[in-house]
Amino acid sequence: MQEFTLNPIKKLTLATFFALSALGMSVPKQAFAAPPVAVSGLPDLTGLVEQVAPAVVNIRTVEKIQIRRGLSEFDDYFFRFFGMPVPGMQQRQRQEPEEQVRQGMGSGFIISEDGYILTNHHVINGADEVFVRLTDKREFTAKVIGSDKRTDVALLKINGSNLPVLKTGHSADIKAGQWVLAIGSPFKLDNTVTAGIISATARDTGDYLPLIQTDVAVNPGNSGGPLINMNGEAIGINSQIFSRSGGYMGISFAVPIDEALQVADQLKKTGKVKRGQIGVHISEINEETAEAMNLPDSKGILVAHVESGSPAEKAGIEAGDVILKYNGHAVEKASEMSRLVGETPVGTTASVTVWRKGATHTLSVRPKVMDSDGKADKKVSAKAAKDSNRSEKVLGLTVDELDADQKKSLGVKHGVVITSTKNRAQAIGLRKGDVIVRMNNVDVTSVDAFQQAVGALDKRKMVLLMVLRNGMVNYVAFQPSSD
Repeated sequence: MQEFTLNPIKKLTLATFFALSALGMSVPKQAFAAPPVAVSGLPDLTGLVEQVAPAVVNIRTVEKIQIRRGLSEFDDYFFRFFGMPVPGMQQRQRQEPEEQVRQGMGSGFIISEDGYILTNHHVINGADEVFVRLTDKREFTAKVIGSDKRTDVALLKINGSNLPVLKTGHSADIKAGQWVLAIGSPFKLDNTVTAGIISATARDTGDYLPLIQTDVAVNPGNSGGPLINMNGEAIGINSQIFSRSGGYMGISFAVPIDEALQVADQLKKTGKVKRGQIGVHISEINEETAEAMNLPDSKGILVAHVESGSPAEKAGIEAGDVILKYNGHAVEKASEMSRLVGETPVGTTASVTVWRKGATHTLSVRPKVMDSDGKADKKVSAKAAKDSNRSEKVLGLTVDELDADQKKSLGVKHGVVITSTKNRAQAIGLRKGDVIVRMNNVDVTSVDAFQQAVGALDKRKMVLLMVLRNGMVNYVAFQPSSD
């Protein structure tokens, strides 16, 4: 039997309880309640809010939409059948043009005493007029200096002086678990303050930038407002929420202030953002492919296609290369590679470390100005290759030679084309028309060379094929059949 020991105070209390109960007297429950415990360690944000709130603004946008009221089906039928308008139709036509006004709402914050304001691109996108209201109820008409869709950053300007300014910090210094707060106008409720902690410092959401993830309550109308640290500094611009309902569900995202200020600086100087590109299509690598390629680890980005005449081609980068580093930065994700290249000043030289055929190579590339949509200029389309009796079955597929026209069309110097697939080849997604360029880091120059490579395979090890499809290169790793 386990013994329990009561301290003297509790023994006395229990004894008193039984004695009073024997006399028929009731004892209030409060007599046995635990003493209150003072809560400590939580931040008091009142002083901080009073300090920073005047620099947070409400943004109202107006978009004028021309609406043309069309004729009814009866009007149209009458006119075509009888060759004359329905009585009153001409009057309706004169009344057709209508102008509707669509209003939007968001937030922002002042970053200079003379009236420069940061907000989100999506807050002011498409607006014909933008109005800014301060906490002291003053309202200004704002000019859009510039806007950048890829980072979701916009820079506004109002005519003012000695305006309250929100200091900016460094998003590179933030850590998960730090307290932060947001101020904005959710659902048109001005000067609303919410607080929470940083959940992740660099969440890759598939956007151009990795975003700051928090559990701060952010809702429609908060967009463009600041994410503020305990020093009263803006470390981000509240931009997105993760939601299945349209409202806050515990996760929100902010654009890091370091990147936002770089964008704002370009917008202030030229009204737009110039980014570099090197002319490659890229994708990420899985662990199986990395193992088959004998990569040191699964980090790196696969070059699936190199554009003709691009900086990458001039630098010697080839389809099938794995980019390990860009300007000394290890590359792990495709979005990270795009950002690093985009941030490279146009006209300067960057170093690119690639993995090719089991060895590393360091190349120099000079990015050019990215086109407006940030996409590649063109892609190469693979021709459907002819079936041929010369092909033999290898690894569950048959192959044929590429002729000179096919090589020119595909932009390759060598390779064999798949003419049919079955069994294992079909299971891993290979199909007719795919071009095998390389096997186990060895170039495939002909059908004979391909067959010789197959004959020398170790059936206990993975086979790695570099495959070209629709102008895009990918690696396929699989276990050869032992039959």
